Amino acid sequence: MSAAQAPRSATELFWAFTSLALQGFGGVLPVAQRELVEKRGWLTREEFAETLSIGQVLPGPNIVNMALIIGDRYFGWRGAFAALGGILAAPLVIVLVLATLYAQIAATPMAAGAIRGMGAVAAGLIFAMAIKLAPTLKKNPLPLALCAAATLATWGLVGGMRVPLAWVVLGLGGSMVVFALWWLHRKTTIT
Repeated sequence: MSAAQAPRSATELFWAFTSLALQGFGGVLPVAQRELVEKRGWLTREEFAETLSIGQVLPGPNIVNMALIIGDRYFGWRGAFAALGGILAAPLVIVLVLATLYAQIAATPMAAGAIRGMGAVAAGLIFAMAIKLAPTLKKNPLPLALCAAATLATWGLVGGMRVPLAWVVLGLGGSMVVFALWWLHRKTTIT
């Protein structure tokens, strides 16, 4: 663990992830990056990017997977459950209350417009986080041009061609893993 600081207890981990969950309407990942890396110093940018990468290929929501990984990293299974509880408890209650209220107003144009507006904000938050994490690619052992090409291919496949994300992760992601292993093996045998 190369981060300068660490949570003092599983309880602190629970409250930190509860705070993330309550701040992250429309997208918790940008808030998590700011909170865990910049404010608390529990992870470096590189560690955050690596944890996010692992969380994205596992089934389930990225932030839930990250909470489990980070919690386990510091306090084992107790930390994993504390972080998981923190990221899920408050949103569960809020979503149940909002779902009940939304069911009563769903057909109104105002509700439909609000949902579209929230989608735009969520997309902007994810784009901003991508820009913040882009400098971590400098330490990536693969060529920057290849990383950029894989990023553009992912955007094109998922966003443009509407290929299901699971197929892109398995196909393009799997290809990149195989290429990275070959590339790293090649670099170690050359030097």
